[in-house]
Amino acid sequence: MAAPTLSEAVGRQYDYWWTVYKRTWKASIVSSFISPIFYVLAMGVLLGGFIDGDPDQLEGATSYLAFIVPGLVAAHAMQTAVSETTYPVMAMIKWQRIYDSMVATPLQVRDIVAAHLLFVLFRVATTCAVFMLVLTPFGVFETWWGPILAFLSQVLVGMVFGSLIYGWSARLRSEAGFGVLFRVGIFPLFLFSGAFFPIANLGDAGAWAARLTPLWHGVNLSRMFAVDAVDWSLALVNVLVLLALLVVGWFWSVSGLTKRLVS
Repeated sequence: MAAPTLSEAVGRQYDYWWTVYKRTWKASIVSSFISPIFYVLAMGVLLGGFIDGDPDQLEGATSYLAFIVPGLVAAHAMQTAVSETTYPVMAMIKWQRIYDSMVATPLQVRDIVAAHLLFVLFRVATTCAVFMLVLTPFGVFETWWGPILAFLSQVLVGMVFGSLIYGWSARLRSEAGFGVLFRVGIFPLFLFSGAFFPIANLGDAGAWAARLTPLWHGVNLSRMFAVDAVDWSLALVNVLVLLALLVVGWFWSVSGLTKRLVS
């Protein structure tokens, strides 16, 4: 029997991932939707009322709410992707050993990785879409097309982190490493990649360090499109960097899971 194509193999895993979502979606409502909305209301609406909306100081945004929302959604895309590719990946390798049962079938490692990352894509896309729709009445978007491109950039940066963290989780032997990841990686990125304030406030060295992070590229794209202050040459650089990292993350993920399951 010929081996299934990638699309066929991913399709065969649809029932499994749909069942996973049906059993877990209620638990994700607070972390994926309710908490971020309250965070935006507290930081953008309440705190933002005390901050002057100077476009020269807020990277083209006319209010602090319009400044912070695109960045927070991009950061939330990162957090959603990371949450779906840390403990869930280790569980399927080490505790539940679901990947072992999958690889015992005609499925190849690349098929397993592709299906898992497509599930991450679904989670990131639905979370960001709901977030953006809820925020539309607040008047933070300057054009009709801006939120669409901002949404795509948010999904892109989420998948970059999803693929990179997947490859890291596949190689990790102990869940203790996740605590280190969140404390010295994800949380500092969340704070210092331009979501809350312009990176120019970090000084020259800090600003350049921020620009080296994937999250800054996603935050910058999301904000430029949302507030209609697009530097197209810079946007192209942001997109190319994220696409390159996504390709690296894909191969990093496949090679990492292959080493755990096959080698």
